[in-house]
Amino acid sequence: MRVRIVGAGVAGLTCAHAFAARGAEVTVIERKSGSGQGCSWYAGGMLAPWCERESAEPIIAELGHESLAYWRASVPDVPNEGSLVLAPPRDLPDLKRFSRRTEAFEWVDGARIGALEPDLEGRFDQGLFFPTEAHLEPRKALAALTRLLVEEYQVAFRFAAEGVGNQCSEVDDQCSEANEADLVVDCRGLAARDTLADLRGVKGEMLVLYSTEISLKRPVRLLHPRIPVYIVPRGDGHFMIGATSIENDERGRVTGRSMLELLGAAYALHPAFGEAEIVEIGADVRPAFPDNLPRLRKRGNTLYINGLYRHGFLAAPALARRAAEVAFDGAYFPEVMDEDHRQW
Repeated sequence: MRVRIVGAGVAGLTCAHAFAARGAEVTVIERKSGSGQGCSWYAGGMLAPWCERESAEPIIAELGHESLAYWRASVPDVPNEGSLVLAPPRDLPDLKRFSRRTEAFEWVDGARIGALEPDLEGRFDQGLFFPTEAHLEPRKALAALTRLLVEEYQVAFRFAAEGVGNQCSEVDDQCSEANEADLVVDCRGLAARDTLADLRGVKGEMLVLYSTEISLKRPVRLLHPRIPVYIVPRGDGHFMIGATSIENDERGRVTGRSMLELLGAAYALHPAFGEAEIVEIGADVRPAFPDNLPRLRKRGNTLYINGLYRHGFLAAPALARRAAEVAFDGAYFPEVMDEDHRQW
């Protein structure tokens, strides 16, 4: 089977892996100059199905458990340190509400928090610890996955630098690479609105701080009065702080208000972040359907994987496995293919 995958973000790369592992001849077509340079570039990389269960439907946790196993098996450097959810004493009701909406956690007191994260000792009285969760560095993970695809599966890549890129903005009409395929897998994210009219954009803003005064082993979520904030350690003193969810499709620009709130929340976690160096600011637009759940749609010889919203790394591998089974085995997955499915 000749498969052409359009889009080299986390959805496109995991689909390339799933199809190549089944013996397909796979070409990945990307309008940017390299893989993982869209929304995936700004992702937090938290593999936290139980934490996400607090604000997402159960299907996200189910996809997330499968994807968590995938990342642990497929790429190096996936720290399995769990996740920590904290709140200032005045926001303890929010922490209790969070706990009621999820599971697979332990209530931890101040002493236990200090044992897990010594630099947070004495700063919080209670928290939730999710021991089975993990995290990764998205840029390194996708670079490793790209190398795996090329070296082990002979997947071909066509980037903008090779004269392909923007010719694939309309998959069916303009991309000769796609027209020659037995199957096209459209993983373009928000760019697929030319075909998937019910997609919308949800802007996310993030920043990266550098500090040698604080160390964290695992992602920490701080329940903030206005926006829930997470701090993800990236190693070598770098921390990713994210992320806003703004209902617009404006790319690139980070607002002053968002910057203040992200920095303020990081400072509330630990004052050392007040002296940290800001080394990166970024924003992009996540693709989402009206219910914020992902979809796998089949139209003719094209499969569309889209609507990953905030859950790209958490959902993409599980969706990719389903897409390959649809193509090779004629499988049907109502949880992501039936538009009226409400079981989840």
